[in-house]
Amino acid sequence: MAVKKACESFSKSVLEEVHRWGCMKQTGVSLRYMMEFGSRPTQRNLLISAQFLHKELPIRIARRAIELETLPHGLSEKPAVFKVRDWYLDSFRDLRSFPDIKDANDEKEFTQMIKAIKVRHNNVVPMMALGVQQLKKGMDPKIVCEDLYEIDRFLDRFYMSRIGIRMLIGQHAELHNPNPRPHCVGYIHTKMSPMEVAQNASEDARAVCLREYGSAPDLNIYGDPNFTFPYVPTHLHLMVFELVKNSLRAVQERFMDSDKVAPPIRIIVAEGIEDVTIKVSDEGGGIPRSGLPKIFTYLYSTARNPLDEHSDLRTANTVTMAGYGYGLPISRLYARYFGGDLQIISMEGYGTDAYLHLSRLGDSQEPLP
Repeated sequence: MAVKKACESFSKSVLEEVHRWGCMKQTGVSLRYMMEFGSRPTQRNLLISAQFLHKELPIRIARRAIELETLPHGLSEKPAVFKVRDWYLDSFRDLRSFPDIKDANDEKEFTQMIKAIKVRHNNVVPMMALGVQQLKKGMDPKIVCEDLYEIDRFLDRFYMSRIGIRMLIGQHAELHNPNPRPHCVGYIHTKMSPMEVAQNASEDARAVCLREYGSAPDLNIYGDPNFTFPYVPTHLHLMVFELVKNSLRAVQERFMDSDKVAPPIRIIVAEGIEDVTIKVSDEGGGIPRSGLPKIFTYLYSTARNPLDEHSDLRTANTVTMAGYGYGLPISRLYARYFGGDLQIISMEGYGTDAYLHLSRLGDSQEPLP
């Protein structure tokens, strides 16, 4: 059904071209390379960057469009997934129909086009979450988690690729900023303070908790406020916000009807030679050991998707404490994108420690699913 509809809205030649480009080799870049290349945003470098993206983006987008055709358990046929596939095919067609980039004017036009592609894909995550919800609604409850493993693996590849595509487009577009912030090279802050970003993200998460529950546990942050290293602040903010939000929710719900004062969330920022590690510790009661394998899956959230069949995507941006259950797996992908990782250690009956590892070296290549 999905393939049939796609053939109706896209010509056979476009679909054949998607399959041809999807077989080509992807080229990864490292944080260090993006930083060094972008530190000199001359017209020549912007031209080289645009020419690279003109060839690289269609390969990455084609790979995802092909995967969206052949998902297990009929996920490809769900209306929300079909809509996402249309966005990918539209973006592929836009990129392939853009002529070779030969001068500054071509490069400016290309930059406007890829910025529009980035906006087109803004709602991919909630839309895919809606597709998974549509699948679960009609699914035989006897299907066990092992059978759904394939869908989790696909979503990991899909979202990791999306992080890379958005990073490459955003980095190129930001190099055009005539007034870059001090120490910023595109999206990368060369002297980012993890303490400062963690503080801001934690306060943002606490504001959501206050709005939702009327009160919120305190936050204590420990670390060297003068320590800096090169990283992408928006990525770190997203990850810390998610971890602190989960901890606040767990503690708030555990102590809501208690006479005891809710214990604070502790955030520790440690600098090692290889990694910067941020630990978020709570006394929110922990997770049962049997539940730990499920925390990084996309299929087991009990949270309600802020999108439903009839919602308006333009108004679906309210952050809730529960979200739609994608925060942890997607935060782990953001950590891994630049060579880090995310681990959760839990003591049922006491609380949870989340360890967010960020690579200090910046030389690991993008993972290319």
